[in-house]
Amino acid sequence: MTAVHDAPTALERLDRQPYTYVRRELVEPDWRRFPGWSHVTEAQWRDAQWQRVNCVKNVKQLRKVAGDLLTDRFYDDLAKDMDAFATMSMLIPPQMFNTMAVDAELSPDAFTEAFLNDPVRRYMLPVSSDRDPDWPSHPHSQRDSLHEAEMWVVEGLTHRYPTKVLAEMVSTCPQYCGHCTRMDLVGNSTPLIDKHKLSLKPVDRQDQMIEYLKKTPGVRDVVVSGGDVANVPWPQLESFLMRLLDIETVRDVRLATKALAGLPQHWLQPRVVEGLERVARTASRRGVNLAIHTHVNHAQSVTPLVAEAARTALEVGVRDVRNQGVLMKGVNATSDDLLDLCFALQGEANILPYYFYMCDMIPNAEHWRVSVWEAQELQHAIMGYLPGYATPRIVCDVPYVGKRWVHQLAEYDRELGISYWTKNYRTGIELEDPEALDRRYPYYDPISTLGAAGQKWWADQS
Repeated sequence: MTAVHDAPTALERLDRQPYTYVRRELVEPDWRRFPGWSHVTEAQWRDAQWQRVNCVKNVKQLRKVAGDLLTDRFYDDLAKDMDAFATMSMLIPPQMFNTMAVDAELSPDAFTEAFLNDPVRRYMLPVSSDRDPDWPSHPHSQRDSLHEAEMWVVEGLTHRYPTKVLAEMVSTCPQYCGHCTRMDLVGNSTPLIDKHKLSLKPVDRQDQMIEYLKKTPGVRDVVVSGGDVANVPWPQLESFLMRLLDIETVRDVRLATKALAGLPQHWLQPRVVEGLERVARTASRRGVNLAIHTHVNHAQSVTPLVAEAARTALEVGVRDVRNQGVLMKGVNATSDDLLDLCFALQGEANILPYYFYMCDMIPNAEHWRVSVWEAQELQHAIMGYLPGYATPRIVCDVPYVGKRWVHQLAEYDRELGISYWTKNYRTGIELEDPEALDRRYPYYDPISTLGAAGQKWWADQS
C-alpha cells in the first residue's frame, strides 16, 4: 500500500527555506526601563540637544543611567578594556544606548548577561572579554589601515579613486564606534592611542578643498564625511555644500552620517530639515545626485525615529538614503542577522542596503573581523531574498586598492589566510609608479580563523 501524505502547508514550505521572512514592524524601545531615564518625557527624547547633553561619556554616567541593572562583572570587564585595548573613547547617545538589550529581564544578573551578549553593545561599548585572547591585533594592523592620510591632497581631502574624493569635514562624531576605521584621527585620545589632529581652521580647510576641486575637473563625486557631518554646524555645512554645487564638474554628493541611526533627532530638527531642503532643491536644479549614507549594523537599531528621519530626508528632496554597514562577528556576521537588518532598512525605513564592509585591519579588531571565505559564503547566503537593487554587496576595502567585491580576489592562500588583489587605477600617490596596475596587494584573514598549520606559521613569524 502506498502511504498518503498531506501536502505541506504554505508555512511548512517556508520553514524549509534557509531563511524565513517575517515582517516585523519597527518599535521604539522604552527608554524608561533604564533607572536614569525613568522620568524622561517623549518631548525630551525627541530633542536633539537633550540627546547630545545626555550622551554616555564615561563610567560614572553609565552607572547613573543603568542604575543597579549592570553588575560589577560588567564594569570590571569594561575597565580592563579601557586600560588595555580601547582605540575609541566612550560616547553613546541615549538613542543608540536604548537599542541595547531591548528585551532583557530587568534584574541585575539577567540584564548584565543580556547586555554582554548584545550585538549593538559589542561594537559600541566593547569589553576586554570580547577581544581575541591570542591575537587581539593582526601583525599587519595599522592605525590608518586604508592609508587615507597618505592620499590627502589638502588636509582632510583624500583623493583615492580617479573620479571620487573623501572630504573629512570634522574629526568628531555624535557617537564613537569601537571598530572605527579612522580611529587614528576621530575622537578623543585613549590610554592606548594618542589621536592625530586636524591643524587647519575649518574655514581654511574647506577653502582648500573647494579650490582643489575647482582645478581638478576629473573629480565628479564627493563624499562629505568626517567624523560625521552631523557634528558640523548646519550653517557651515550648508555653505560648504552650496559651494560644492557651484562646481560644474561635481555630479554626486554624498553626506556620510551615522547620526541618522544613532541620533536621528539631529536630522529631524526644523532648521536642519529646512536647510537640507534648500540644498536638495539646488542639487536637483543642477542635476546633481544628493544622497545620505548612514551606518546601521543591526536590526535592533532601526527604530521608528530612524525611519522618520530617513523619510523626512527623502520628502525634502534627497535622492537616496543608503546604508553602509560593517560586517562583524558577534554583531551581524550571519545570514539571518544580515537579512533581518536589510528587510528592516529596506522594507520599514526606506533605507537602501548598499554595502557591508569587512571590518578594517585596525589594532584590536581581530575579534570582529571575518575571513574572506566567510564573507564570500555570507554573500552567497543572502542572494535571492531581497530585490536585486536592495541586495547589498559585501566588500573588502583592500589597502592601496580600494573596495572590491569579496569574490574579486586574484589569488587566495587559505592555509595562511592571505588573499591577493589587483587594481585598475592609480591613486594620487602612484601616478609615477609603473607597476601599480600589475602589483598584487595582500589582505590578511584573522589568524583565529586559520587551521593549526596557518596559526603556527604566523606564530613563528611573530
